[in-house]
Amino acid sequence: MGGKEFPAADEINALFANDEPDEVWRKAEAIVRRINPDYDFLRARAIFDDVKVLFCGDYPGYAPVRTPYHNQAHTLHVFMCAVRLMHGVHVSGISMSDEDVTLVMMAALMHDIGYAQTKGEESGTGAQYTPSHVTRGIAFMHRYVAAQGFPNGWAQRLEPLIRSTDPGYPFTQIPFADEHARLLGQLVATADLVGQMADRTYLEKLLFLYLEFKEANFGNYRNVHDMLRQTRRFYEITKEKLDGLYQGLYLKLSEHFRETMGVANNYYLESVEKNIAYLDEVTRHEEAEHLEMLKRAGIADKAKTMPGFQS
Repeated sequence: MGGKEFPAADEINALFANDEPDEVWRKAEAIVRRINPDYDFLRARAIFDDVKVLFCGDYPGYAPVRTPYHNQAHTLHVFMCAVRLMHGVHVSGISMSDEDVTLVMMAALMHDIGYAQTKGEESGTGAQYTPSHVTRGIAFMHRYVAAQGFPNGWAQRLEPLIRSTDPGYPFTQIPFADEHARLLGQLVATADLVGQMADRTYLEKLLFLYLEFKEANFGNYRNVHDMLRQTRRFYEITKEKLDGLYQGLYLKLSEHFRETMGVANNYYLESVEKNIAYLDEVTRHEEAEHLEMLKRAGIADKAKTMPGFQS
């Protein structure tokens, strides 16, 4: 008797290979067509392309985004998680209108756009805006929606979705129009947290996040090793938030994978848990060994050469 065929390891790894914008768009488009085969991608594709050129420094009036952690790859990870989660929500029986789909994709793409610097303000990397980056991103979104002539009400619907990703703003105080709008906010916030923590190089990229926080004088980390140790507590707080404030919405990713890969595994959750398990292993060792254990993609070697890095 033949058993169920599980996805191969390279298929699972490909889920988190989100560095190439055109490939990310191809994957996202295929998933959205599962929600509505007749979805009109015209506006969503234009927004995607505008965000892409903004990160690269080709958007009028803006310099390239230079924050090492909150970069284009981070945004694409969050974007793909949001698209997959939308599909999981749809499969579970919750209606997602075409406008919902567009606004969730737009919120995911613009949630960290506040790190972008206008030409003439390029001191630092942009990490100095860590405490205010969501507010800056919302201001950019309002200007963008007006300039593009998008439908009346889009900016008002988008603002609480982007605000949902602000760790310094209580989710319970965001003025959602109704419970469905709250669900969309929970979806975007969930994708922001789960998407980045499921990245297979998440632990290595924490070295970049440490540099951003140091530049912003944000957090209470004595050094990069202290940040690695404190990430276990961040994970625990995040899990409580995902299960509580966001009502376990991440569990609906299993519905997405059941329909697209034939197995109701939550590959995002599995990847997050693997990262945290390895983090525990790393932090059990002496500090001198930490960076030697973070070997993926040459990130640790690159971080060591960056200004402000001290191990």
